[in-house]
Amino acid sequence: MKAYLIDANSKTVIPVELAGGLPDIRRLVGYDSVDSEEIDASGDRLFFDEGCFLRDQTGKGRFKLDSLVPVADKAVVVGSSDDGATLKDAAVELATLQGRISWL
Repeated sequence: MKAYLIDANSKTVIPVELAGGLPDIRRLVGYDSVDSEEIDASGDRLFFDEGCFLRDQTGKGRFKLDSLVPVADKAVVVGSSDDGATLKDAAVELATLQGRISWL
C-alpha cells in the first residue's frame, strides 16, 4: 500500500510501499512502540514512535504536521478506515503532505 516516510533528520518525505502492514511501519520508524494520530478526514494517519516524547532525542530532527505536537526522528503516513486497525493507501498526495510539514 502507498505510504510516506517522513525523516526529520534529512528533512525528506519519500513514498514507500508497505507490504507487511504495522511491522513495516515499526521497521521504518525504528521502534516497536508505535502510536498514531488521524491527520485528515480521509482517514490518513501519522504513525510515530510513541516514546519520542520521553526518549532522549538529542541530535535528532523534529517536525510538525499541521497542528499536531512535534514528532522527533521518523514517522509514516498511511491510510486507515478504522483508527489504524486496518491500513490502506494514503489518500494525501506527496506535494500536499510536504506543504503541511514544518521542520523544526
